Amino acid sequence: MARGGRIVSTTAFKLSAIYLAVFTAFALVFVLSITFAANRLFSQQISETIGSEFSDLASSWNEGGVNGLIAAIQDRSNRPGASLYLLADSQGRNMAGNVNEVATEFLAQAVLTPAIVGYTGNDGVQRSAMVQVVRLQGGMFLLVGRDMSERERFADITRLALIVAGVLLVGLGLVSWFFVSRRVLRRIDSISATTRRIMAGDLTGRLEVAGTRDEFDRLADSLNAMLERLEALMRGLKEVSDNIAHDLKTPLSRMRNRLDAALANDDREAGREAMAAAIEDADQLIDTFNALLTIARIEAGSTDEHADGIDAAAMVRDIVELYEPVAEEAGATIAADIDGEQPFRGNRELLSQAIANLIDNAIKHGRPADGAVPPAIHVAVRREGNDLLIVVADNGPGIPEEERGRVQERFVRLEKSRSTPGTGLGLSLVAALAKLHRGRLELSDAGPGLRATIRLPVAVS
Repeated sequence: MARGGRIVSTTAFKLSAIYLAVFTAFALVFVLSITFAANRLFSQQISETIGSEFSDLASSWNEGGVNGLIAAIQDRSNRPGASLYLLADSQGRNMAGNVNEVATEFLAQAVLTPAIVGYTGNDGVQRSAMVQVVRLQGGMFLLVGRDMSERERFADITRLALIVAGVLLVGLGLVSWFFVSRRVLRRIDSISATTRRIMAGDLTGRLEVAGTRDEFDRLADSLNAMLERLEALMRGLKEVSDNIAHDLKTPLSRMRNRLDAALANDDREAGREAMAAAIEDADQLIDTFNALLTIARIEAGSTDEHADGIDAAAMVRDIVELYEPVAEEAGATIAADIDGEQPFRGNRELLSQAIANLIDNAIKHGRPADGAVPPAIHVAVRREGNDLLIVVADNGPGIPEEERGRVQERFVRLEKSRSTPGTGLGLSLVAALAKLHRGRLELSDAGPGLRATIRLPVAVS
C-alpha cells in the first residue's frame, strides 16, 4: 500500500507541476502583454500631448513674440500636472519654466523627436521624463516634456501583480497537489485495488461510490453494474455446469447400464428392449443439446431468422389440436380461446416451438396438487394495444413470484429432486425465442395455476 501511496504522490506531484507551469506561463504572457501594450499606449499619449503643447506654444510665440511665449510657459508651469517646460537662452540659462537646470550639451542636441531622459525635480528626486527640444530664433531653446512617474507607478503595480500572481499560483499548485493526491488519485487507487481483488477471483468486490455524483461516481456505477452482471453470469455458469453434470450424468449412466445389461444377457428380446431404452436416453440428450445450441445461437444473434407474414391465431389452433391427444393421455383438458385472425410477422417454426414448449410445460407441471380437480389448460391469442399476446394458463401449483425470473434461466428446476422428466430448458428457450422477436415472456398468477404470456410487439404499418 505504501508503494501505491508513493505512486499516487509522484503522479499527483507531476500533474500539479505541469498545471503550475502551464498556469504560470499563461499568467506571465498575459501580464507582460498587458504591460507592454499599456506602456506603448502611455508613450503614444505622452508623445501626442507634447506635440499638442508645442503647437499651442508656437501660437503664443507667433502672437506675442518672446514675451508672449514666456507668459504662456509661466501660466502652464503653474498648473498642477506632470508637464515640464523650459525656455532657455543660448547659454542654457533659465528664462521661464518649471525645470531648474538642463545641461547645455543636451539642449544643443535639439531633440526633435520625443525621447526619454533623466532629470532632477524641484524636490531633488531623480526622475525620468519624455522631452522634446526645439531651437528658436535668436539661439533660444524651448523644451517641452512629460514626467514619466505615472508609467513607473504602473510598472511598479505590474511587478507587484506578478509577484502576487506567482505566490497565488504556487499556493494554488500546492492546493491542487493536495486535492489531486488526496481525492482524485485516491479514488483511482481504490479502483485499482478493487480490480486487483476481482482479478484474484473475488467477484463480490465493488468500486467505492462517494455520493458526489461526479465522473468517478458515474464510472463506479457503470463498472459496478458490469460487475454485478459478470457475477450473475459466473454464478449462472456454475449453476448450469452443476445442472448439466446432474442432468446428463443420469441418462448417460442409465444408457451405459442398459447397454451393459444387454451385452450380458443372451435374451435377444431383452437386448432389443435395452437398446430401445438407450436410444430414448440418447434422444433426450440430443434434445437437451439442441435446446442449448438454439438458446446460444439466439443469445448470440446468429440465428437465420426469416420473418414471414403468418396468422398467429391459426398457428396456435394447429398446435392446440396437435396437443389434444397428448393432454388427454395425461388426463388433462386443453381448450383454446381464439377468434378471427391475428396477423404477425415472425418465424413460424420458432414461434411454434415456443408455444409447444409452454403447452408441454403446462401438461407436465400444471397438475393440481390435491388431485381433486382435473388438470385444465387454457390457450388464448389476443391483441392488447400494439402487442400480440399468446397466453397459456393452467390450474396447477404455479410458480412463486420470487422464482418467476429465475425459472427463465437455463437448467433451473424448482423440483430439487429432479425426478420428473425435463431439463429445465423449456422456459429459458421460450424467453430467448420471445426476445428474438423483440418481445418477452411474462409469468403471472392464474389463480390458481400459472399464466405464461408471450408478449410480442406488432409492427404498425
